[in-house]
Amino acid sequence: MAQRHLDPTDSRLRPVGTAPTGDTLAGYLRDQATEFLRALRLHRETGAGANGSEGSAEAARALRRSARRISASLHTFQPLLDSDWCETMRPELAWVSGTLAMEHAYTARLERLLTALHRLSGSTAFPARTTGPDATAGPRADVAAGSRAAGAPTVPTAADRDAGPRTSPAPERGNLTVGAAKAGALLDRQLTLARTRAHSTALQALGSSRFHAVADKVAVLASEVPLLTTAAATDLRPHATAAEERLTDAVTALPLITAGHPYNAAALVHGLSPDTVPHPQDAPWHQVRLLLRLHRYAREALTGPKGNAVVDLRLLDAGQALNRHRDASEAAAAAAQAARTPRIAPATAYALGVLHADQRHEVEAARFAFQQAWQKETVGAS
Repeated sequence: MAQRHLDPTDSRLRPVGTAPTGDTLAGYLRDQATEFLRALRLHRETGAGANGSEGSAEAARALRRSARRISASLHTFQPLLDSDWCETMRPELAWVSGTLAMEHAYTARLERLLTALHRLSGSTAFPARTTGPDATAGPRADVAAGSRAAGAPTVPTAADRDAGPRTSPAPERGNLTVGAAKAGALLDRQLTLARTRAHSTALQALGSSRFHAVADKVAVLASEVPLLTTAAATDLRPHATAAEERLTDAVTALPLITAGHPYNAAALVHGLSPDTVPHPQDAPWHQVRLLLRLHRYAREALTGPKGNAVVDLRLLDAGQALNRHRDASEAAAAAAQAARTPRIAPATAYALGVLHADQRHEVEAARFAFQQAWQKETVGAS
């Protein structure tokens, strides 16, 4: 028998006769505002140079998390809050979250694409880590090694000649084909440049008057939530249910039957065409991802100031599948964009085309994983 998951909207999780109200929402918003301010203080303490530090990166992630939760709560529960204030804050919080997310997105996209290139080139293991001035780690170093191997022949030493013929070692990830090595180098240049620009943009944003105005409003929110007079005793559950219904309707409109097929040829036709607009098949899935996040955060708000008191693992699985879908879709678009670079060698374009097709396969796999997770969630809730 399938184990039923706990539902934070279930009245059995609360004392008899009580329900989550506007006061509960106020506590949740104050808690998230406090997290935002704590992350901002940590970011300022850790500093952020040209490359940033691990502490500042974690602080930026915490800022994004709290900004998303505040913005989502303002969207779902806006009828209980001052409307003008919500309409002013939501775009600003989305700007903060989106700006801080770009550097991490470019970094993760590059690592994803280089790892896929290593896998597609027939390699089976990463080269051993070394120490010293020539030590490198990760796919980016392997691409550089592959480029050197592809660009210049190895000159045998006297000891090599004396030793006579010998068996070649097993291929490693660094031994890429010429096309894959050059494709990796091209992606490295393009995405590293984009990441550097995103880092500079984030630093400028955090020092801007616009961000300081947002931080000031969040600081006020940490102590004073703009609830309407009647909101303190208003039940939150109908608003959370409405968010869930919007999600359910969007999932119902998805082509889940198509997602069950291992190969979606129609998705590949668009990718390498001259048209650079986002893939038309992906937009409904991205929308479901946003609605699923709104639904999850609404459930968090119902559990009180601490949030996350009850975690639905099935919703988490569905959300992770949609995150993988987003990552693979954007990686495929990056490979297609690199393939449009003028005057690249045919072998490089071919490697990028194979990489694009591989990431579109990953998109289909993520859609199928979401389908499986959503069906489990639906059965468990029935």
